[in-house]
Amino acid sequence: MKIGSYTFNSPVILAPMAGVTDRPFRNLCYQLHADLCVSEMVTSEKQLWHSRKSQLRMNHEGEQGIRSVQIAGTDPAKLAEAAFFNVAQGAQIIDINMGCPAKKVCNVMAGSALLKDESLVTKILSAVVSAVEVPVTLKIRTGWDAHNKNAVSIAKIAEDSGIQALSVHGRTRTDAFHGQAEYQTIAAVKAAVAIPVIANGDIDTPEKAAEVLKLTAADGLMIGRAAQGNPWIFKQIKHYLAGNTHLAPPENEEICQVLSDHLLNLYAFYGELPGVRIARKHIGWYIKNRQGAEAFRTQVNRVEDAGTQLELVTEFFNSQRPLLAA
Repeated sequence: MKIGSYTFNSPVILAPMAGVTDRPFRNLCYQLHADLCVSEMVTSEKQLWHSRKSQLRMNHEGEQGIRSVQIAGTDPAKLAEAAFFNVAQGAQIIDINMGCPAKKVCNVMAGSALLKDESLVTKILSAVVSAVEVPVTLKIRTGWDAHNKNAVSIAKIAEDSGIQALSVHGRTRTDAFHGQAEYQTIAAVKAAVAIPVIANGDIDTPEKAAEVLKLTAADGLMIGRAAQGNPWIFKQIKHYLAGNTHLAPPENEEICQVLSDHLLNLYAFYGELPGVRIARKHIGWYIKNRQGAEAFRTQVNRVEDAGTQLELVTEFFNSQRPLLAA
C-alpha cells in the first residue's frame, strides 16, 4: 500500500481522536510499531490557529514518525488554506475529517455531516488536493444513517479528486459509537475504487484484525479506542498477522515504565498541572479492569502534582498480580 511516496505493508494505523492523539501519544504508538499516527483534528478557522489548543495540535517538534495532520471544516477555501498552513508547519500527509460524529462538529455541518452534501465534498477534496504537494487522505463513515449509506459514492468522488487513501469507519454518523461496526460497506468501498482503503471500527484484538482484513479485503487497519491504555495493540496485531501466534502481553513492570514515560512526556508537552490533569484519563485507561482500579482512580484523580501522580502509579502497578498470557 502506498500513500504518496510512503510505502506500507498491511499497515496498522492510529486513528485521529480529539483529546487523545496528541504528540506524546503519537510518539508512544510509533515506538510500539504503529505504521502511521494521525493527529487530533485541527480547525480550518484561521482565527483559532494561534490558540493554545491549536498551537499544541500543530506542534511536531520531535515527532518520531510520519507527520499526518487531520483538518476539519466546511469551507473549501478555508480547508485548502489550512492544509497549506499545516504543511508549512511540518505536516507530511493531510487528512480530511468527514468522519467525526460529535454533535458540536456536525451541528456546523463539519465532520460526518459533510456526507450529506456530495457536491460540497467534491469541492472540498479538489480544493485541498490542489493546495498542497503532500498526499491527501480522507476519513469517512459509511453514511449519515442506516437509510443513507453513501460511502461508495463518496469513495469514487475521493478517487476522482486525487485522494490517495481512504479510511472508513464501519458506522453511520447516527450510530456514533453505539452498536457493532459493520464491514460489508467497507468491503463494497474496497471493491469500487483502486486507491488504498483502510478499515476502522471495533478492531480491538489481533483475531478481530485478521477477521476484518478477511471480510473487507482492506489494505490496512485503523485502531482508535482500543489503543487507549493499550498502545501495545499495534505490535500485537502485527505479530499475529505475521504468524498467527500471540505476542505475550506486557508484564506489569513494562506497563508501569511505558505509562510513566507517557506521563513524563505529557508534563513536558503541556506543563505540569495541565499535563497531570490530561494524564488522568490515560491512567484510567491503563488500569481498566485491574484489581482495585476504581479506588485507585478516585485517589489519583485528586492529585495535582506530577511527582505524587507518578509515585501512585508506580505503587499501583507494583501491587498488581502478574497478568496471565492470553
